[in-house]
Amino acid sequence: MKDLRGWIVDRLDPLTSGNAPAGSVRSDFDLDPHNAPAWVGTLKPAAVLIGVVEHLDGPSVILTRRSDNLRSHTGQVALPGGRCDPGETPWQTALREAREEIGLDPALVTLAGLSTPYRTGTGYHITPVVGFISPGFTLTVNPDEVADVFETPFQFLMDPVNHVEHEREIPTGVTRRFYGMTWEDRFIWGATAGILRALYDRLYGATVA
Repeated sequence: MKDLRGWIVDRLDPLTSGNAPAGSVRSDFDLDPHNAPAWVGTLKPAAVLIGVVEHLDGPSVILTRRSDNLRSHTGQVALPGGRCDPGETPWQTALREAREEIGLDPALVTLAGLSTPYRTGTGYHITPVVGFISPGFTLTVNPDEVADVFETPFQFLMDPVNHVEHEREIPTGVTRRFYGMTWEDRFIWGATAGILRALYDRLYGATVA
C-alpha cells in the first residue's frame, strides 16, 4: 500500500499556496469540445476530496449521493466538496466540506497532492484534492446535504473499461456526451466521473478520447 501511495503522490501536483495546480484543465465538455462555453467571466473556485481509503485488500474512494432535498444535482453521486470560502486553499475547502457533509475528521486525512483542475458548465473551477485515509473511521452524514455515503474500489474507478461514454439530450436540444461508471446500483457521471477520469489520465498517462 505504501508503494501505491508513493506512486500516486509522484504523479500529483504538490500542495502550494495557489488556488489551482499547474497543468491542463479538464471540463464537462471533454467529449464534446464544440459545445464548450467561452468561459467568460470569473469561475467560482471549488474543491473536492478524493479520499482514498487504504484497505488491506485494496484501496477504495469515498463517494456520496447528494440529498434529494438539494436544489441542484439532486440525488447525484458526488465527491465530498463544495465552493471555496474567501481565503481558503483548495485542500482547506475539501477537508472542511468533507467534515460538514459526512463527518470526516480532517486529522484522519493525509493529504497527497492535487489532481487536474476541472471546469463545470455551471461555472465552477474545481480543484480535486487527493488524500489517504486509514480504515476504521466512523462517518456521520449531514442529511441536509447527503443522502448516503459509500466506498467504491479504486481499481474499478481507475479501469478505463468502466469509463463508458453516454449521450443525453438536454432541455436546450443539444446532445451532450459524458463519462459514466456503474458500480453495483450506483451511476457515477457528470463532473464526478469527469474528475475521476482526469485522475486516471494523470496517473496512467492516457489522453482524452
